[in-house]
Amino acid sequence: MERYRVQSKEKIKLAKLDPADRSAFDGDKDKAQQELLKLNNRLEELQELLYAEHRHKVLIVLQAMDTGGKDGVIRRVFEGVNPQGVRVASFKVPTLEELDHDYLWRIHKLTPGRGEMVIFNRSHYEDVLVVRVHELVPAKVWKKRYDHINEFERLLVNEGTIILKFFLHISNDEQRQRLQARLDEPDKHWKFSLGDLDERKLWDQYMLAYEDVLNKTSTPWAPWYAIPANRKWYRDLAISTILVNALKKLDMHYPESKDDLSQVVIE
Repeated sequence: MERYRVQSKEKIKLAKLDPADRSAFDGDKDKAQQELLKLNNRLEELQELLYAEHRHKVLIVLQAMDTGGKDGVIRRVFEGVNPQGVRVASFKVPTLEELDHDYLWRIHKLTPGRGEMVIFNRSHYEDVLVVRVHELVPAKVWKKRYDHINEFERLLVNEGTIILKFFLHISNDEQRQRLQARLDEPDKHWKFSLGDLDERKLWDQYMLAYEDVLNKTSTPWAPWYAIPANRKWYRDLAISTILVNALKKLDMHYPESKDDLSQVVIE
């Protein structure tokens, strides 16, 4: 899965990345579902270990265009994890209180504590994506934010946080089909907004903005992964594999009891 890691010294073009790629897995959807179940079980074990050891912090950032699959990843990849040690933070339009502070203020207070895994459903990157595309602040303001974000993430990493960032890459046509599916199924109407169509018209501007995000903020300490996301099963398999491998590298261990339990018998 390292093929999907955005290298900090290489410049990528999203138009050259295939959103339907599945080259890292030699098997069909059914086989992938079996593999995903194994990964889910392993992730559950590693997350419990993370919580028990209470040493590391894990931050997972999910970014995508509308219908890209952020909610689907949260449901499927993290199925079975202990909710005591996992939080999901979603970032909508800033509140008045949040606007009174710097743009990273609302982000920092939701980052993970020791033993915790936090999933950002959208993130601080909205301030160089939506803010840029809709010209909410001048270019001279948002252009400085790439360096701010890199240093902010470096701070988190230096304080013991592992950061994994995933851009769920879908095609324009795949988005069209997913939006249409929401219209065709009444029980999915709640997911649809007419504003989604206005955002879709800005597709090209968003692609340019995402390219800059990937090229300017994929660092050795907080890498981006551009995940092909047209196939939902492949998207989930790729993210699960990367996440499990990253957690395994932490070499975690359950803490030993402070008491001598060798002679304890429950009667």
